[in-house]
Amino acid sequence: MAGVSLAELRKEYSLAGLAEKDLARDPFRQFDKWFQEAEAAKVVEPNAMTLATTSREGRPSARTILLKGVDGRGFVFFSIYESRKGRELEANPHATLLFPWLALERQVIIEGAVTRVPREESEAYFHSRPRANQLAAWVSQQSSIISGRAVLEQSMKALEQKYADQEVPVPPHWGGWRLVPETVEFWQGRRSRLHDRLRYRRVKDGWTIERLAP
Repeated sequence: MAGVSLAELRKEYSLAGLAEKDLARDPFRQFDKWFQEAEAAKVVEPNAMTLATTSREGRPSARTILLKGVDGRGFVFFSIYESRKGRELEANPHATLLFPWLALERQVIIEGAVTRVPREESEAYFHSRPRANQLAAWVSQQSSIISGRAVLEQSMKALEQKYADQEVPVPPHWGGWRLVPETVEFWQGRRSRLHDRLRYRRVKDGWTIERLAP
């Protein structure tokens, strides 16, 4: 099969610009504004984000997960504590989130410290999920090696029978994390690769806004 010339993939970014005067006072309000615009533009899964973590030895890893909550305290996501990301967050509780809203020629990059959310928050979210998703949290020993898909399907059937007439309990190995941002960068594509990059950086009395070279 013939390869694709990278020259054919070149693109000019021209949908919008981003000026300091357009920004909200804090990054959470600005994120909410852009998130609503992504929803209005029917971006597929606007809450999908790349989570980048590093091991104790400094080896990076990344995966796409879903944002499940955001407020003035930070950005919340849920998963298996014993997964690779969970182990890495325990070893090095700092991470980066990336929202790639490509249809709008935008991305948001968030860096900060990560902590587990209180157990009651994890329980409240767990019980709001579809029942099948609750059972799947018990089935999946995320990131571990398994012999085949049949292992998952058999475990799912067994759990469906076990909890057929009762509430599914929250697995002890499952829960949420909250990333507390130290920096939040809003990136807007511009012509000739002269992109707008405006970054909120946490300071003692709030946030300062800096423009970064593209």
